[in-house]
Amino acid sequence: MLDENLPTFFFRHSSNNPLLDVLYFSQNGSEPTPEYSLQRINPDLPQSKNKYAVALEDACVQDVIFAEVVIEPELQQLPLSAAESRQLNGAPPPPVPNIPDGFTIQLYNPEQQVVVKGEKSTWTGKESWEFEMPQQSFRMPSTAKVDRQQTTPVASNITPKIMFKWKRDSKFSKDMTCYMTGTSIGGRKNKDPDITIALFKHGRESSVTIYEPNLQRVDIEDRKGLEVVLLLGAEVIREIYLFPSRDSFNIAGAPTRRKNSRPSPSPTSTPPAPVMTSALGNVPTTTSPITQQPTPPQDARIENETRRLQALVQQEEREREKQEREEQKRIKRMLDEEEKERRRRDAEVDKETARLLKEFGIQGQDFGPKPNLPPRPSAGPSFAQGPQLHPPIPPPRPLSAEPRPHGGGLSSWFHGMAPHAVAPSSSQPLPHSGRRRGGSADAGKMQKKKSTFF
Repeated sequence: MLDENLPTFFFRHSSNNPLLDVLYFSQNGSEPTPEYSLQRINPDLPQSKNKYAVALEDACVQDVIFAEVVIEPELQQLPLSAAESRQLNGAPPPPVPNIPDGFTIQLYNPEQQVVVKGEKSTWTGKESWEFEMPQQSFRMPSTAKVDRQQTTPVASNITPKIMFKWKRDSKFSKDMTCYMTGTSIGGRKNKDPDITIALFKHGRESSVTIYEPNLQRVDIEDRKGLEVVLLLGAEVIREIYLFPSRDSFNIAGAPTRRKNSRPSPSPTSTPPAPVMTSALGNVPTTTSPITQQPTPPQDARIENETRRLQALVQQEEREREKQEREEQKRIKRMLDEEEKERRRRDAEVDKETARLLKEFGIQGQDFGPKPNLPPRPSAGPSFAQGPQLHPPIPPPRPLSAEPRPHGGGLSSWFHGMAPHAVAPSSSQPLPHSGRRRGGSADAGKMQKKKSTFF
């Protein structure tokens, strides 16, 4: 089970009727309760020969049929060898059914046909089955008698449809997943990314899990019809395509028996199973017990069919091994080509390196000791020629920065600026200045600035 919180239907064989399966429903970890019943055709009826039929009914009222599938395959005679002919004592060989590429699911109330088409990928070998469901399946409520008397289906060619597809998880797996792949209007398909809708798990107790979180993205009016199509379609695909057998089509006219199933009870203790009257007509049921025993020709046919199926399985196994060997050879050949190409490139690089060495030599290519270079000319003293014994002589400072013989302080600093000023020429008069031209003592004095706060 994928998740016990998701809606899940379990297929369980009925202990009283080998032709009946009961579908139990469980969600949110609840105890499984019977929801549907899967009824197969009675093989004792003459009209059931060479035919496959199954119907999905209500679990409590089996007269209520939700949908059914009827498949009548084409039969062909296969040639037999002389040994097989002798085993059959000259009797004609049994016909072999040609399994069709698809089938049709007939829904009731309202009546609607859903065509399921099969397809097999030639690249991956996976099989898939596509079908479409209309967005609108019910008529609008109306008070007119003419509208009430109409029996034609609501869906038409111009009705938008939602496309679905059952896919096998792998080539050798029996599990499947149903995806919503897009929409279709008037035959024109619009592909969308796959959205998971349901999952089919094969096993001793098969199950179909509805992936409920993605159902809100499915724009379909008939949700019940989609559920019926998923359940019935998964069972038909499993019996016809995943496990093909002539017994499914009742070729020999013998009843279908299941392994590990109890024998059918006597007619006096259990009433017979109902017949699907919608597909096969109103035919009275029979209560006679099954007393026919397989004859020797039938045993020979069963053995021949078993050998044929074994030969098919062996042939598929040989083809698969052959494909694996070819794939290994292809990968090895690709690796050899890559190794050859790498060696060719290395040889070209070595050849070009040898040519460059021959043309330009190897001088200057090694990173040995640094060559002795002539000293770089410099106007001032050089500090890169090693340590010096005496510190370098600094350049002469301007005269205005030399110390003064007078006392220190700001007054002596400003005092010494006047004597070192450039003297003007005698021919040029000095500009008018507020200061005195003499060298009196009070000429360099500076009046203290009066502070506003102190």
